[in-house]
Amino acid sequence: MNKITIGILGLQGAFHKHQQLLERLSVGTAIIRYPEQIKQCDGLIIPGGESTTMTKLIRQMELFEPIKNFDKPIFGTCAGAILLSVDANDSQIDTFGKIPVSTRRNAYGRQVESFKENICIKGFESDFPAVFIRAPKFTDIDSSVEILSSLNGEPILLQYKNILLSSFHPELTSDTRIHELWLKNMSV
Repeated sequence: MNKITIGILGLQGAFHKHQQLLERLSVGTAIIRYPEQIKQCDGLIIPGGESTTMTKLIRQMELFEPIKNFDKPIFGTCAGAILLSVDANDSQIDTFGKIPVSTRRNAYGRQVESFKENICIKGFESDFPAVFIRAPKFTDIDSSVEILSSLNGEPILLQYKNILLSSFHPELTSDTRIHELWLKNMSV
């Protein structure tokens, strides 16, 4: 793989955890806080956090249009997945409409109801230790979206073209396989 730089939106959430996993994979990273930084990225990660707060910060930092127009691979975890959907079912959240799916925030419960679950992911030889923190649920999933993993019949990991959505937080584990899966979308 050629030298690439993955931008990680650094406004809120565990963005440094994504950076640490990518560094373990010897992938260059840049913490994104300003619109002009996005142009130098070969891919973008939008981490978890609080989706209404992230919407406000993205607007304040004038990042909405640059992210909306970003046509390279994107990975959204938890709140990042909500922002990438076409509908968040919440008027306080501006979505980028990048993937034909709707989301419902905090659908797995409040912060105190967080949990870890070993899940099966298509193409993985062993289970992945998924961490769910106020996780969203995916609804109205278009048939063009591939479901890579489900939990109790509910989709939790989706692939659409060069976009990966996760309702859980793979960055909060030491397992790099989901990031590796997403990196395969790099066409550089």
